[in-house]
Amino acid sequence: MTMMSNVIAFQPRMARPHLRRPRLLVQAARAGLAGWNRRRDLRRVLKCDIPPPAGLALARLLAEEEQLDLVRREGVAGYDMHRHIMLLIAILAETAAAMPRPVPNPVTCP
Repeated sequence: MTMMSNVIAFQPRMARPHLRRPRLLVQAARAGLAGWNRRRDLRRVLKCDIPPPAGLALARLLAEEEQLDLVRREGVAGYDMHRHIMLLIAILAETAAAMPRPVPNPVTCP
Protein backbone atom coordinates (compact mmCIF):
# COMPACT_ATOMS: atom_id res chain seq x y z
CA MET A 1 0.00 0.00 0.00
CA THR A 2 1.36 3.39 -0.95
CA MET A 3 0.72 6.64 0.83
CA MET A 4 -0.26 9.65 -1.23
CA SER A 5 1.03 12.99 -0.11
CA ASN A 6 -1.40 15.86 0.13
CA VAL A 7 1.31 18.26 -1.05
CA ILE A 8 2.35 18.29 -4.68
CA ALA A 9 5.06 20.14 -6.54
CA PHE A 10 4.16 21.93 -9.71
CA GLN A 11 6.10 24.19 -11.98
CA PRO A 12 4.40 27.12 -13.71
CA ARG A 13 6.36 26.20 -16.88
CA MET A 14 9.05 28.83 -16.74
CA ALA A 15 12.56 28.94 -15.39
CA ARG A 16 11.14 29.36 -11.91
CA PRO A 17 11.71 27.04 -8.98
CA HIS A 18 9.00 24.52 -8.24
CA LEU A 19 6.18 25.76 -6.07
CA ARG A 20 5.10 23.33 -3.37
CA ARG A 21 1.50 23.87 -2.39
CA PRO A 22 -1.23 21.64 -0.95
CA ARG A 23 -2.86 19.41 -3.53
CA LEU A 24 -6.30 20.91 -2.96
CA LEU A 25 -5.07 24.46 -3.67
CA VAL A 26 -3.40 23.35 -6.91
CA GLN A 27 -6.44 21.36 -8.02
CA ALA A 28 -8.70 24.33 -7.34
CA ALA A 29 -6.39 26.63 -9.30
CA ARG A 30 -6.25 24.26 -12.26
CA ALA A 31 -10.03 23.92 -12.24
CA GLY A 32 -10.38 27.71 -12.12
CA LEU A 33 -8.33 28.17 -15.27
CA ALA A 34 -11.35 27.21 -17.38
CA GLY A 35 -13.25 30.30 -16.22
CA TRP A 36 -10.28 32.69 -16.25
CA ASN A 37 -10.83 35.91 -18.19
CA ARG A 38 -7.60 37.89 -18.18
CA ARG A 39 -9.12 41.30 -18.82
CA ARG A 40 -11.71 40.93 -16.09
CA ASP A 41 -9.91 38.81 -13.49
CA LEU A 42 -6.36 40.13 -13.63
CA ARG A 43 -7.59 43.66 -12.97
CA ARG A 44 -9.40 42.39 -9.88
CA VAL A 45 -6.46 40.30 -8.63
CA LEU A 46 -3.89 43.06 -9.16
CA LYS A 47 -6.31 45.81 -8.09
CA CYS A 48 -5.50 47.99 -11.09
CA ASP A 49 -7.49 49.59 -13.92
CA ILE A 50 -5.41 48.36 -16.85
CA PRO A 51 -3.72 44.96 -16.66
CA PRO A 52 -0.05 44.92 -17.72
CA PRO A 53 1.05 42.99 -20.81
CA ALA A 54 1.29 39.21 -20.51
CA GLY A 55 4.20 38.11 -18.36
CA LEU A 56 4.89 41.46 -16.69
CA ALA A 57 2.51 40.85 -13.81
CA LEU A 58 4.05 37.48 -12.98
CA ALA A 59 6.71 38.76 -10.56
CA ARG A 60 4.12 40.70 -8.57
CA LEU A 61 1.74 37.71 -8.51
CA LEU A 62 4.49 35.36 -7.35
CA ALA A 63 5.61 37.73 -4.58
CA GLU A 64 2.09 38.23 -3.26
CA GLU A 65 1.33 34.50 -3.46
CA GLU A 66 4.51 33.72 -1.53
CA GLN A 67 3.48 36.12 1.24
CA LEU A 68 -0.02 34.64 1.36
CA ASP A 69 1.40 31.12 1.50
CA LEU A 70 3.55 32.14 4.45
CA VAL A 71 0.42 33.41 6.22
CA ARG A 72 -1.28 30.07 5.45
CA ARG A 73 1.64 28.06 6.82
CA GLU A 74 1.73 30.12 10.02
CA GLY A 75 -2.01 29.60 10.57
CA VAL A 76 -2.82 33.31 10.82
CA ALA A 77 -6.53 33.94 11.26
CA GLY A 78 -6.62 36.51 8.45
CA TYR A 79 -5.66 33.97 5.75
CA ASP A 80 -7.81 34.41 2.64
CA MET A 81 -8.03 31.07 0.83
CA HIS A 82 -10.15 32.53 -1.99
CA ARG A 83 -7.49 35.15 -2.76
CA HIS A 84 -4.77 32.51 -2.59
CA ILE A 85 -6.57 30.37 -5.17
CA MET A 86 -7.16 33.42 -7.39
CA LEU A 87 -3.44 34.23 -7.22
CA LEU A 88 -2.53 30.67 -8.17
CA ILE A 89 -4.98 30.76 -11.09
CA ALA A 90 -3.46 34.07 -12.22
CA ILE A 91 0.07 32.66 -11.94
CA LEU A 92 -0.81 29.63 -14.04
CA ALA A 93 -2.64 31.74 -16.63
CA GLU A 94 0.05 34.43 -16.84
CA THR A 95 2.78 31.83 -17.14
CA ALA A 96 0.94 30.18 -20.02
CA ALA A 97 0.36 33.58 -21.67
CA ALA A 98 4.03 34.52 -21.34
CA MET A 99 5.27 31.31 -22.95
CA PRO A 100 6.67 31.75 -26.45
CA ARG A 101 4.32 30.41 -29.08
CA PRO A 102 5.63 28.47 -32.06
CA VAL A 103 5.39 30.36 -35.31
CA PRO A 104 3.20 28.44 -37.76
CA ASN A 105 4.74 27.46 -41.06
CA PRO A 106 3.58 29.72 -43.85
CA VAL A 107 1.31 28.02 -46.31
CA THR A 108 2.83 28.06 -49.75
CA CYS A 109 0.57 28.50 -52.72
CA PRO A 110 1.14 26.21 -55.73
